Amino acid sequence: MMSKIRTYFLIIILSIIFSLYFFESYLFFLSEKKDFNLDTKIKLYKNLSGNNYDTRTKSGIYKDLRTENPNISVSTTPNEFNDPDKNLFFLSGVSNSETIDCNENGFFSVYKSDRYGFNNPDHEWDAKETEYILLGDSFVHGSCVNRPNDIASVLRSLSKKSTLNLGYRGNGPLIMYASLKEYLKPNTKKILWFYFEGNDLDDLKAEFKNPILNKYYSSKNYSQNLINIQKKIDKLNFKMISKSIQLQDNIDYYLVKQSKFKNKLLKFLRLDKTKKKLNLIFVPKKSQDLLFSKFKNILNLTKELAEDNGSEIYFVYLPQFERYKINFNLNNYKKIKSIVEELNIPMIDIHLEVFKNEKNPLNLFPFQMWGHYNVEGYEKVSKTIYRSTKDK
Repeated sequence: MMSKIRTYFLIIILSIIFSLYFFESYLFFLSEKKDFNLDTKIKLYKNLSGNNYDTRTKSGIYKDLRTENPNISVSTTPNEFNDPDKNLFFLSGVSNSETIDCNENGFFSVYKSDRYGFNNPDHEWDAKETEYILLGDSFVHGSCVNRPNDIASVLRSLSKKSTLNLGYRGNGPLIMYASLKEYLKPNTKKILWFYFEGNDLDDLKAEFKNPILNKYYSSKNYSQNLINIQKKIDKLNFKMISKSIQLQDNIDYYLVKQSKFKNKLLKFLRLDKTKKKLNLIFVPKKSQDLLFSKFKNILNLTKELAEDNGSEIYFVYLPQFERYKINFNLNNYKKIKSIVEELNIPMIDIHLEVFKNEKNPLNLFPFQMWGHYNVEGYEKVSKTIYRSTKDK
């Protein structure tokens, strides 16, 4: 009898181990398919454009261009350019500066920042009336494409009216609300709140750990007066950029090391991907509910701020690459849509109105690989938004 029990127990243990490693193999295969395949991109870019793919790292191009232009800067993320003394949390980059962003399409996108460090032609701030203000993360920022192919530029071209882009890479919902509080212009007709399903809720978790950002949430009257201290923001930004470049060099070194077989094997044996997935699945319901509640409150505060300013607000839902490449959990999608409906905010669902109508939605991503949208993707998103918001 005891012998049978031991046998059954051993079978159960071996079955569990086999299942875990089978699942780890599945996750490893998916990540390998998603990972940045530079060799493939180099060949495709050469065939499609006739040009050579820029294989420099962000730190590499920064060091090259800085010899010609010492005022050049790079886009970082809010957590990177946070004031080390914790007395200030600024929401944009260096002002009036050629700014290096990213490369997913074969070339590095570079833009001239405006007087407040955002990706706009500076004269947009002088307009007496603003048709659109955009709030969002890197997709709104215009990551990896140049003007006039970012969303704000396309809307500016279609509407023939002033459009201000307050998006920045790494932004989550709380930073978006803070950006609107700091930089909202009177006589703004429409405010576009962009929600990216890939990481906005994760960003929100991190944002609530910052005491300054918490003040925006807890007090409607709180402001850092950022619009009047841009010189200080520029000075701090340049300090943080040097740290960011060093960090990027470390990341590049890590990615090379990470790609080695020995390192991948160790991660596989430790079940790294499976453990990460299980941590995401088994999030306490109470914690999840609280996060959605905070998100709803932030969106409602944004709506109130828009209404007080006499502006219309629209919610733009942006889908991620994984939705069209692998099996996708729709639970958060449904919850977010429900919140937007409860708050009675018009919603522009880019998944339904753009990507679902594509024969192959992956064509709207760089080389059909993981990343932001490509030029065609940004254009189709922008045209959909314009059709949904233009004055009748």
